Amino acid sequence: MKPLSVRHTTSYRYARPVRFGPHRLMLRPRDSHDLRLVRTELALSPAAELRWLHDVFGNSVAIATFHEPASELRIESTLHLERYALDRPVFELDPDAASYPFVYSSEDRSDLGRHIERHSPDPNGVIDHWAKSFVTEKPMDTLQLLSSINASIKAHFAYATRDEEGTQTPAATLERHSGTCRDYAFLMIEAARSLGFGARFVTGYLYDPKLDGGRDDGTTGAGATHAWCEIYLPGAGWVEYDPTNALIGSAALVRVAVTRDPSQAAPISGSYIGAPEDYLGMQVEVAVTSGDASDDAAAAESYAMPAERRAAGWRA
Repeated sequence: MKPLSVRHTTSYRYARPVRFGPHRLMLRPRDSHDLRLVRTELALSPAAELRWLHDVFGNSVAIATFHEPASELRIESTLHLERYALDRPVFELDPDAASYPFVYSSEDRSDLGRHIERHSPDPNGVIDHWAKSFVTEKPMDTLQLLSSINASIKAHFAYATRDEEGTQTPAATLERHSGTCRDYAFLMIEAARSLGFGARFVTGYLYDPKLDGGRDDGTTGAGATHAWCEIYLPGAGWVEYDPTNALIGSAALVRVAVTRDPSQAAPISGSYIGAPEDYLGMQVEVAVTSGDASDDAAAAESYAMPAERRAAGWRA
């Protein structure tokens, strides 16, 4: 068990007081056998009424309704949690799924539904061809196949921070051989779906040991919201793959929400009522530390977004 604290602060600035539409906040993880939420704090300025719900995927979502205008909107989420994971995870697959190719049971196929279907255009079949290039023999060890795809993205693609909203298509990521964590996650999801696997998008945070004085293991994507994917394997269930860091089932991954498509996974989304030029920009600070949350500013990395960006809290 590893105790972790996450502080995620998002601030939007405006040239004059504006009114805010409802904001959708997906910042609170769900308790599970591998993640226990000990305590959570959510502070909003200006004050807002909160309505909690579970979305279609079972994620915990808060709808914030604001009544007062303001020239700054600040949303601060603090999580205190315990992450349970093996340092060297061993996944026990059903015998029928241990070798690829295999076929999901009719029950699994029905429940997985659109998680098996490709979601992005691939008119020239480049994603399909790239995914199948990892199938070097048939039958092939299922875990080795997925591990090879996961490791290949880390080894052969260049991580490139991008301020534009949204996620680039997997075909574009493959063509450019560069992208952000969300781009890499979507690429691996679509590659896995091309091979017949059920896969889904995960948003959350990444713990970097060097922030607490630990060894520098080359972790990429810490200091911001992070994205990776999960692939459904009979016998093991949903297994986490982080192609940005070639991690598999790591305790460093702090899951907040899972969705079918990256567009459904924005941690914060909302609107304001005012002129476009009123928006001055957004700043985000994320710190993931071991133990209780710390006020040590050195543990947080921040960035400023240009004024033309709308109010949506997402960063790779």
